[in-house]
Amino acid sequence: MIELWLAFALLLLPALWLLVAPLRRSRLVHDAQASFEANDRAGEQNVAIYRRRLASLEAALERGDIDRAQFDEDRLELDRSLLEDTENLARKPLHSPTAGRFAVPVVALALVLSAMLWYLHEGAEGDLRLFAAFQESDSLPTLLERLQQEAERQPDNADVWASLFPLYRDSGQGEAAIEALDRLIELEGRDPSLLAQKAQLLFFMNDRTLTDDVQELVDETLELDSREPTIFGMLGVHAFDRGDYEQAINHWRRAIAGMSDSDSARALREGIQVAQQRLGVAADEQGAAPQGPGVQVRVSLDESLEGMLDDDTRVFVIARDMEGEKPPLAVARVTLGELPTTLVLDDRHAMSEAASLSQASEVRLLVRVTKSGGATPEPGDMYGDLEGVPVGDVEGDPAEVVIDRVIE
Repeated sequence: MIELWLAFALLLLPALWLLVAPLRRSRLVHDAQASFEANDRAGEQNVAIYRRRLASLEAALERGDIDRAQFDEDRLELDRSLLEDTENLARKPLHSPTAGRFAVPVVALALVLSAMLWYLHEGAEGDLRLFAAFQESDSLPTLLERLQQEAERQPDNADVWASLFPLYRDSGQGEAAIEALDRLIELEGRDPSLLAQKAQLLFFMNDRTLTDDVQELVDETLELDSREPTIFGMLGVHAFDRGDYEQAINHWRRAIAGMSDSDSARALREGIQVAQQRLGVAADEQGAAPQGPGVQVRVSLDESLEGMLDDDTRVFVIARDMEGEKPPLAVARVTLGELPTTLVLDDRHAMSEAASLSQASEVRLLVRVTKSGGATPEPGDMYGDLEGVPVGDVEGDPAEVVIDRVIE
C-alpha cells in the first residue's frame, strides 16, 4: 500500500505545481501591469481630441455657421463623450503581488484531501489488501486469518466473501462456509450459481439428503436457470445414492452440457460409466446407454481450420427443430482434440422436458467450436451445420457435419 500512496503523491505533484505556478509569476505580472498603466496615454489623447473639436465648434459659431443654441447642444454632446471615454480609463489600485498567497496552500491541501477521500470511497484499496493477503500468506490457516480480518474491515466487499467461502468449504468448516455464502448472496443478489452452490453444500452437510431447505433452493435455482450444472450434478448424486442409475445418468448428462469446468465434467463422465455398469449396459461413445429415437452424427474439422484453436477448446453439438422455434432439442459437448468423433444424440441430451429429440421427425444439426465456452456465438468461433437430418434408429451411417466456417 505504501507504493500505491507514493504513486498517488507523484501524480499529485503536477497538479500542485500548476497551483503554485501563478504565485511564482505574480511579481512579473504586477510589474508589467504597473508599467503599462504608467505609460498609458489614452486619457491625454482623449482630452486633445476634445479640445480640437471644441475649437472647431467655436470657430463655426464665430463664422455664423451655427447659432448659439446649436453650439450649446453640440458642446454638451462633446462634453458627455469626453466623460464617457475618461470614465472607462479609471483603474483600481493594483494589489500587492503577494496578495492571496495563503489561498494557494489551502487549495492545494483541499485538492490532496479530496483526491484521497475520493479514492477511499471509489477506489479498490480493499481488493489490493485482499490481493496482498493471498500473496503474503504461506499456509491455509494464515490465509484464513488474514481474510477474516479483511471481512471485519470491509464487510461489504463481495470479493472477500467469495474468497472465504471456498476456503471454509474445502477445510470442512461447513457452517462458516454457509455464513460466508449467505453474505455473498446478500451482496450479489440471488444469483443462480450462488444458490446452486449453497444447495450443494447443504446437501452434502446433511449426508447427501434432499432436505426441504435444499429442495427450495433447487426449485428457485432451476426457475432462474433451468440448465444450472451444479444442481443437476447434485441431483445425479442423489439419484445414484437411491439406486436410480438411469435418472443419475440423465442428470449428469444435463450437467455436463452446461458445465465449463473440464475436470468436473470428466468426473461426471466417470460417474456415468459407473452408473452404466450398475445397469449392466455397455457404454456408447458418450458414456451412457441410448435412450429413445435419436441421431448418430460424425463431427470433423476442416483441414483449413486445423491448429487455429487449442485441443481443449469446447465443441457443442446441438440439434434444433427445423423451424427454430423451440429450445435446443439436444446438446452434447466434446473437445476439439477429440475430433473427428462419432456420437449419438437422443433424449438423454435434452435441455428441458418440453423439448427433446423424440418429439421431432427431423432436425438441423449445428456444431460450434467456442473460444469462450459460452452458449452465445461470438466472433472467432468456428461452426458447421447440416439440415434435414432424420430422427430415428441410431444404427447405420452417421450424419456428417464438417466444421468449415468462422463467425466474423
